[in-house]
Amino acid sequence: MNFILRLLTWWNGQTLGTQLFTWRKGIRVGEDDQGNIFYHSADDKKRWVIYNGEIQASRVSPDWHGWLHFTWNEPPTERPLVHKVWEKAHIENLTGTPLAYAPTGSIRRTQPVERTDYEAWQPE
Repeated sequence: MNFILRLLTWWNGQTLGTQLFTWRKGIRVGEDDQGNIFYHSADDKKRWVIYNGEIQASRVSPDWHGWLHFTWNEPPTERPLVHKVWEKAHIENLTGTPLAYAPTGSIRRTQPVERTDYEAWQPE
């Protein structure tokens, strides 16, 4: 069943074509803290990532994102980015998940806050 999913869909991990291309032409560059593995071709004209789990582009950290998009030539394994003390750790985009941000008063919150700054309009 897993083979059929990989053959017909791209969101269930790497496709069979990507696996064959990676096996033939891919040179492993490194791995991030989430288990995503990064590759490049021998002439370094192509760079790609094989996701560990759900395929979600926001799971790639800014360090690896810059390398994937040719912003810098050295991968973070060779030349790590210098992070400032005020920078927050990278997290994936949580929009559409139960962990997404919900402001005070949102109906998506499990415990809505009683609003005192709003009075509903009532017709006379």
